[in-house]
Amino acid sequence: MMFDGVNLIAVVAAAIASFVFGAVWYGVLGKAWMKAADLSAEQTKPNPVTLAIAFFCQLVMAFVFAGIVYHTGETSIRTGIISAVMIWVGIVMATQIVNHRFQGKPWSLTLIDGGHWLGVLLVQGIVVGWLS
Repeated sequence: MMFDGVNLIAVVAAAIASFVFGAVWYGVLGKAWMKAADLSAEQTKPNPVTLAIAFFCQLVMAFVFAGIVYHTGETSIRTGIISAVMIWVGIVMATQIVNHRFQGKPWSLTLIDGGHWLGVLLVQGIVVGWLS
């Protein structure tokens, strides 16, 4: 089975930790993010459904990321961090740069959102590597 070596406790812990990281990240950078995204406070007011969807997506991401780390052959904090950086550079930032340039969004939005996803991946990589 493809994901038979994935530690589900590590996945849940990674999802929770990265969700908390995101709350702190956007708690600190929320006003700058709203300005860069050209959104009002009313438009970005969180609701339970949106928060549940966001957490579910973090859970899916942590599960898939744990599978990627597991398939490196060595599940450790080191491989979690290396995998996080590689995925961030090659997939996350590449797609965000393309999307934001076509949307005419400022680079500040790309940096804020990109920094968030780097932090999420690093947190998940560390937690998965540590607990697996």
